Amino acid sequence: MQKMLFILNKGPYGSEESYNGLRLAGAVLKEKQNEVKVFFIGDAAACSKSGQKVPQGFYNIELMIKNIVRGGGPIGVCGTCMDARGIHDDELIDGTHKSTLSELTEWTIEADKVLTF
Repeated sequence: MQKMLFILNKGPYGSEESYNGLRLAGAVLKEKQNEVKVFFIGDAAACSKSGQKVPQGFYNIELMIKNIVRGGGPIGVCGTCMDARGIHDDELIDGTHKSTLSELTEWTIEADKVLTF
C-alpha cells in the first residue's frame, strides 16, 4: 500500500493544475491498496467551495472532490487560506474540512509520496 498526499495550489478554474491533480488522486484512489489524502492551499482553497456551477460539458471540481470523499480520501483546506478568501466553514463541500499547517505537516511526514500541483 502506498500513502499518497496531493497538495493543490491553484484555483479550481482558469488553470487545469487542480483538475489534473484531482484526476490523478481519483485514479490512484481506485487502486484499492492505496491511501490518498488531498490538501488545498493558497488559491486552491476555492476548490472546496460548494455550489459550483459550470457550463454544460465543462469539468466540475466539486463533483471530482465528492468522488474522492466517497472513496475515503480525506480532504483538508488551509484555514488561513480560507480566511484570506472569505470562505466560511459552512460553505465547504461535504467531506472536506478546514485544516491547519500542523495537519499538513503530519500528512506530509506520514506520506510515502507527496505530489504537488
